[in-house]
Amino acid sequence: MYAKNELMFPQYVIPHLRETRGAVWCALVDRVLALPETHEEALALMLTMIRINGCMSCETDSYRAMRGCVMCSLQTLRRLKETDEELLAMYERALADVRDYLERTRTPDALRLLALEVI
Repeated sequence: MYAKNELMFPQYVIPHLRETRGAVWCALVDRVLALPETHEEALALMLTMIRINGCMSCETDSYRAMRGCVMCSLQTLRRLKETDEELLAMYERALADVRDYLERTRTPDALRLLALEVI
């Protein structure tokens, strides 16, 4: 019936993306896989995929939802006309958006605690 799918791009799909593009993309995926799911770089990659996959408009009864997030993401990346450098620029914009959001929503105390976690 329905494949396993989510409302938006899930973290568990990231490992499947590694071989879909060139060396630049592969290096990004490897770097993100080494980070916790809640790290800003991991969130930025998920946001990038949400944007290029069109996850916000995905309906649970649509063909792409029925195929599942992995198949949808693989197909999207394979069909994407942009170069890996342009794809990386999309990721960098998403990373800036994530950082901006986190900066606006975190309290100073939470920022200090986060800095301690990173050290």
